[in-house]
Amino acid sequence: MAGLIVGAILLTGWAMLGSATVYTVGDASGWSSGVDYSDWASGKSFVVGDSLAFIYSTGTHTVNEVSADDYQSCSASNYLSTDSTGSTTIPLKTGGTHYFICGVPGHCIGGMKLAVSVDAASSSSSTSSSPTITSSPSTTTPSTASGYHHAAASRPWAPRAMVAGLACFLILMAGHF
Repeated sequence: MAGLIVGAILLTGWAMLGSATVYTVGDASGWSSGVDYSDWASGKSFVVGDSLAFIYSTGTHTVNEVSADDYQSCSASNYLSTDSTGSTTIPLKTGGTHYFICGVPGHCIGGMKLAVSVDAASSSSSTSSSPTITSSPSTTTPSTASGYHHAAASRPWAPRAMVAGLACFLILMAGHF
């Protein structure tokens, strides 16, 4: 019985390897002035189930999810959601383009805005499309394009790890019959 439980735990852990990605917006710079969020997002594939983690100093910025029109005009008055706690994680629950701005006056116009196109496929899918990103032009130094995040959205080895976990689970179960 213990082998069965261990196998189930291993299988669950391996399945989680192919699960959602938590992206730290702006990498080490976080959600702050002076970051080119269009550059940050380029080359990343966002899918339903992923999350965006906005890290910033409490009281200095906000994270407002807004409509496309409010994104273009930098208007935070009709936000869909807002937070100013300093650590905001937004789960990407639906496909389509999601728009985020800082609601502090002058910050959005200064470049604190991010739009990401979210693919409806799961993050373990091998055929996710590249995001369509829009952002206002910035004259600041862009963040690194290293893809600083907690897990990789594109893991070609994840399906193999899940198969290996399933194989271990079946071997453990076979020993009990």
